[in-house]
Amino acid sequence: MYKTVLSRMKFALGLVAASSIAFTSPSIQAQSWPDKPVKLVIPFAAGGTTDILGRLLAQQLSTEWKQNVIVENKGGAGGNIAADLVAKSPADGYTIMLASGSMLTVNPYLYKKLPIDYDKDFKVITNVASGPMLLSVNPKVPVKNVKELIALAKTKNLNFGSAGIGSQVHMAGENFTYAAGINATHVPYKGESAALNDLVAGQIDFMVGNLTAATGFAKSGQIRPLGVTSAKRVPQLPDVPTIAETIPGFENTGWFGLVVPSGTPNAIVDKIYRSTLEAFKNPEFKARVEGAGLTPVLNTPQEFAAQIKKEGANWEKIVKARNLSQ
Repeated sequence: MYKTVLSRMKFALGLVAASSIAFTSPSIQAQSWPDKPVKLVIPFAAGGTTDILGRLLAQQLSTEWKQNVIVENKGGAGGNIAADLVAKSPADGYTIMLASGSMLTVNPYLYKKLPIDYDKDFKVITNVASGPMLLSVNPKVPVKNVKELIALAKTKNLNFGSAGIGSQVHMAGENFTYAAGINATHVPYKGESAALNDLVAGQIDFMVGNLTAATGFAKSGQIRPLGVTSAKRVPQLPDVPTIAETIPGFENTGWFGLVVPSGTPNAIVDKIYRSTLEAFKNPEFKARVEGAGLTPVLNTPQEFAAQIKKEGANWEKIVKARNLSQ
């Protein structure tokens, strides 16, 4: 009898201990996190804006966490290959993705079949930074402004390059042609830098690329800048007008946000968010990001989720209007 009671007591205490460990483990895990290297997945090829920002951020977070933050480029399928990899990774905070805005707001409507559910398979952390984009043509195209490009596109079949189907560069091009009332053939590349190289070489007619990646080519005269997608002119290219000066109300912003697998403990999500805020308190790091043509956003996870929902509704309309479904 005594042994039976003792066994039951040990069993009950074991359950209490187990439940206690289960209850407290997320916070304990967050306190010690990160105690090994963290992987930051970039869903596009090296050399593009996502990659540039990601490497700057990885370097600063390595200092913040006193752990290596390893950048891994995993391009393809408009970011869906990387998204699938990250969504199916352990939800322990050691795999983070710097997603482009188009992945979170366009891909759910652009692709009929996806290996993941962007809404359910990720926890969003923050929109790290945003920036305007630049409409440019290769110097062989006989136009000097947005109005002339639109007129030419109405008489000749032009093409435009992008970083891949569904990329921010692709959707910015579609947004421009939609607003301008013109048609142009989309030519997708495996990354923004590859598309820019072909724009320089004259293989494609125009492109709406991220300002971060395109400014150097524009300043060197390798491409001809026609307009920026922001509401106001930008200090990097002060003589380049806005597209809105030709198409009133036009605006298109590229942005980049951090996400993790959906099962990641909230305490770790909060730690990543706060560490990102701290990173931008470093004047040198902030200056390097802004020097790349990007503006820090750093909204809360709740604000970020609301932004994605609002922008997604707008892109859904454009995807349907342009019949872009894949």
